[in-house]
Amino acid sequence: MPKILFLTVHRPDRSPSQRFRFEQYIPFLRQNGFECTHSFLLGEKDDKVFYSKGKILGKLGIVRKSFFRLWKLSSHADDYDFIFIQRETFMLGTSFFERRFAKSKAKVIFDFDDSIWLLDVSNANKAFAWLKNPEKTAEIIAVSDVVIGGNPYLCDYAKQFNKNVKLIPTTIDTAEYTNKGNKNTSICIGWSGSLTTLKHFDHAIPFLKKVKEKYGDKISIKAIGDSNYKNAALNVISLGWRKDNEVEELSTFDIGIMPLPDDKWASGKCGLKGLQYMALEIPTIMSPVGVNSEIIQDGVNGFLATTEEEWITKLTQLIESKELRQKMGKAGRKTVEEKYSIESQKNAYLQLFKEL
Repeated sequence: MPKILFLTVHRPDRSPSQRFRFEQYIPFLRQNGFECTHSFLLGEKDDKVFYSKGKILGKLGIVRKSFFRLWKLSSHADDYDFIFIQRETFMLGTSFFERRFAKSKAKVIFDFDDSIWLLDVSNANKAFAWLKNPEKTAEIIAVSDVVIGGNPYLCDYAKQFNKNVKLIPTTIDTAEYTNKGNKNTSICIGWSGSLTTLKHFDHAIPFLKKVKEKYGDKISIKAIGDSNYKNAALNVISLGWRKDNEVEELSTFDIGIMPLPDDKWASGKCGLKGLQYMALEIPTIMSPVGVNSEIIQDGVNGFLATTEEEWITKLTQLIESKELRQKMGKAGRKTVEEKYSIESQKNAYLQLFKEL
C-alpha cells in the first residue's frame, strides 16, 4: 500500500488552504489504496501562543519543538512513498527540511494556493518578519518532484523553477455545502474571511455605506472572521469563524461579496470565499482579480465589480430582484459542481500520484 505523508504547519480543520486543497481528499485517497498520515506542527494550544502579541519565550519554545519534530520525520522519510508539503514544512525562512526530504527515496509534492513568495505577516508577528524568507518558495519548488498550483498565476511562477507543474483549482465539497436556508427579515450582504484578510473587507466599506444609506433596514451586513470587528456606520454583524457552523452561517447570506485589492498578493488568491458562496447558491460579486475573472462570467453565474459605481449598481440589482438572486445563485452552484468541486477534480489528484 503506497504511503503518503502530508506535512503542514497547522492542525486539521484549522487552515482553509489545507482543508480545501488536500484534507477533503484524504478519504478518497484511502478508498483508492493509499495510506495517509498527516503530521502538523501547531496544535490548538500552540496557536494561542504563536499568534498572540508578545510571548516571545513561548514562541521560541514552539519553534524549537517544531524543529526537532521535523528532524525526526525527515530522518524516516524513506518510510514513505510520497511527501506532500502544503505551503511549507517549517514556519521560519529556511527550506532546510524540504531539501532534506527531497534527498530521500520519497517523491516530494509541493502544493500552494497563495503568492507566498511575497512577504505577508500577521499583526501579531510583525516583529518576527525578519525571520521570514518568502524566497524560500522558489527553493522548495526547485527541489520538488511535482508542484501543484491553485491557479494559472501561481503555476506560471512555479514554472520558472520546475518543469513539472500541475494546475488543480481549490475545490468545495458540494455534498457538505448545501444551503441551510435562512429566516432573514432583511437582505443580508455577507463577507467571510479571517483576521488576516479583514483588510480586504475594508475595501467594501465606501460602497456599502452608500448602499446602506439607500436601503436602510431593508439590508443588513454580516462579516465572518473577527467577532470583535466594529463598524457603527454599517452596523455590521460580526462573528468569529467556526468550522462546526461555517455552512450554517454562510447560508444566512442573501448576497456574498469578495472585494480584493488589485495587487500581486491578491492575484495569487484562488477564489475560495467566492466559491463557498456559489456552492451554497448565494449570488456572488467578486473583484476581477486573478482567477476570479475565470470563475465568474459577469452577469451569468455572478458579478464582477471594480469601481465603487459598479459595486453599487450590481448590489442594487441583486437587492431589488429576488428572481435574479435565485437565478444567479443556481448558475453559481452549477459552475462549482462542474469545475471547482471534489467530484470534478478528485481523479486529477489520483492521476498525479499514479504518474509519480
